[in-house]
Amino acid sequence: MTETRFTKDHEYVRVDGAVGIVGISDHAQKQLGDVVFVELPAVGVKFAKGDSAAVVESVKAASDVFAPVSGEVVEANGAVDATPGLINEDAMAGGWLFKLRLANPGELASLMSLADYEAFLKTLA
Repeated sequence: MTETRFTKDHEYVRVDGAVGIVGISDHAQKQLGDVVFVELPAVGVKFAKGDSAAVVESVKAASDVFAPVSGEVVEANGAVDATPGLINEDAMAGGWLFKLRLANPGELASLMSLADYEAFLKTLA
């Protein structure tokens, strides 16, 4: 079963089994504007929840992407590395950044569901 959870920093992790696909939310990519560069983590790097894991640069700003959960990078999205604009086109699918093997699946409980994230976004307006 696939489950997507969100952070207050606008990262998402879509979990399928023991692997989480990490990226920035559609809201985040809209706030950034046109993404022109990404710095992705190398395979094998381990992150603790909250560690800076990647960088997304747009015409407006550069933003750190934090690991929503602890784990080891098992894949980086080469398509986004080659074409950063994929994040703007489809942040929640083809525009993912990297995949993590989850070190502590219990950390997912501290993240927001889609409904909770949408409610959180309304508090920012």
